[in-house]
Amino acid sequence: MSFSPFSKAMPTADKFSRNPLSRVIMGALLVIVAAGCSNNTADATNSNASVVNSAQAKTSNTPTATGNDAAVVTALQANLNASGIEEKIVSAVPTDMDGIYWVTAEGLPAFFTDKSGKHIIQGQIIAVGDAAPVDISAALVASTAQEALKAVDKKEMVIYPAKGTTKAVVYAFTDADCGYCRKLHSEMDDINARGIEVRYLAWPRGQESVPKMEAIWCSQDRKAAMNQAKMGANVQAPSCANPVQAHMALGSRLGVRGTPAIFTEAGEQVGGYLPAAELAQAVGAI
Repeated sequence: MSFSPFSKAMPTADKFSRNPLSRVIMGALLVIVAAGCSNNTADATNSNASVVNSAQAKTSNTPTATGNDAAVVTALQANLNASGIEEKIVSAVPTDMDGIYWVTAEGLPAFFTDKSGKHIIQGQIIAVGDAAPVDISAALVASTAQEALKAVDKKEMVIYPAKGTTKAVVYAFTDADCGYCRKLHSEMDDINARGIEVRYLAWPRGQESVPKMEAIWCSQDRKAAMNQAKMGANVQAPSCANPVQAHMALGSRLGVRGTPAIFTEAGEQVGGYLPAAELAQAVGAI
């Protein structure tokens, strides 16, 4: 039987299944993770080669132009619907590249499209011709992540504050059963002592991890439950309204493919697991 990646998605009870467009976009994400645990659909340690190394390319100082182009949103939505794809398009804003728009959608990582809304474009867009190449896509990705993470209520996160002066804040999508997440957590005292506040969001990598993550968030003392879970304890708590599913949806929107996935307040993904000293250097807490 042949399968089209854009065939109509069928409803499913599996929380970890993705509709066709989601699978295509997630499969082609240009995510560079230093070290991390993969989920059940993608490998967090794999990345595609980029045209210009991110260390060599500058990022655009003006990631998006002001204003959403409703006509592009309407055109793209109509084209997706015509192909049996039901994602809701939120916005399409013009970029520094003529005729190319940056698109945000519910439950999907952001992507590019053209003015007609006929094409979905993924990956980097590099502007050349000046003294150094400019990666306009990196700034757009970071801007999207910054706004999304800033909108998360602190009460929905498990927070480990910095000791003394706060020099940096990072958001970490985490899974209690991930070895690299546990390794990162084992250095929490060192990380906090370096002036870094860590804000945990839930990212269970498989269906079997969901109950444990929900139990952490439903515990009266979330930090104590998180500490126990990171040491391998089977944390249990009465069911409650919790943000685990919302965090998973946010992670999907931001292109998270494995854990830990660490973002700065500016929305830049600095990698997976990094030793405390390297993390401090990566986020400027030195």
